[in-house]
Amino acid sequence: MSMVEEWKEPQRILVILAHPDDPEFFCGATIARWTNAGHRVAYWLLTCGDKGASNPETTPGELCNDRRGEQLAAAEVLGVREVNFLEFPDGYLVPDLELRKEVTRIIRRERPDVLVTCDPLTLYVGDSRINHPDHRAAGQVVLDAVFPAAGNPLYFPELISQENLMPHTPREVWLSLTLEPNVRMDVTDLWETKLHALYEHGSQIGDRVEFTERMRKRHTSDSTPEQPRYEEVFRRIIFA
Repeated sequence: MSMVEEWKEPQRILVILAHPDDPEFFCGATIARWTNAGHRVAYWLLTCGDKGASNPETTPGELCNDRRGEQLAAAEVLGVREVNFLEFPDGYLVPDLELRKEVTRIIRRERPDVLVTCDPLTLYVGDSRINHPDHRAAGQVVLDAVFPAAGNPLYFPELISQENLMPHTPREVWLSLTLEPNVRMDVTDLWETKLHALYEHGSQIGDRVEFTERMRKRHTSDSTPEQPRYEEVFRRIIFA
C-alpha cells in the first residue's frame, strides 16, 4: 500500500479542511513532501478555529486572530504560501447547500488537479476519541461539492453567469483522517518538519515537550523509538 504519486508534472493541490492546524495534524509531512517536489499547495480553512480553547475567559475574536497567525506561520514551515479562511463559525459547520456552494466556488476558482480533505465516515478513532463534527462536516461537504456540483454547469449556474467560474472536477481526491486507507505515505524523513509546523500552533498543543513526546510515539507498529518510521495515510480516489 506504500506508494509514490508518479505525477509527471507539477500539480495544483487544494487542501480544504475545517480548522487551523488540521492540515498540519492530518497530513503536514505529506504537504511538505509535495511542496519540496515543486507542487503548488493552497489551503482553504472553513473556520478560523474560534472555539479551540477551554478557558471561558477566551474571546472568540481574539482566538480567531491568534489562530489565523499561527496557521500562516505553520503553512510557511511546510512551504505553503496560499492560506485562505471562509470564517464559518467553529463547531457549527453543517454540510448544507450554502456551504456546498461556497466549496464549489473554491474548487472552480482554484481548479486543482488534486484535492485533499478528510474522511467524513470517521466517527471515532480507537476507544477514546470522537472525531470532531466539523471534520466530518468538512469532508462531507467537500465530497458533495466535488461530485456532482463542481463539474456540472447546472449546479449553481449563477457561479457561471455572475462570476464566470466554469465547471471543474479535480482528477484526484485524497481523504486524510481515514480508517480505510488505500495509500500509506512513508514520511519518516519529514516528521521533524511536521513537528516544527505544529509548534507554530502554540494555542493548541500545550506543553511542547509533552506534545513532542506524544507525537514521536506515533511511529508505525513495525518500528521502534530507537529506529522510528512514520506514515500518513489516505483514501485516494482517482476519477477515470
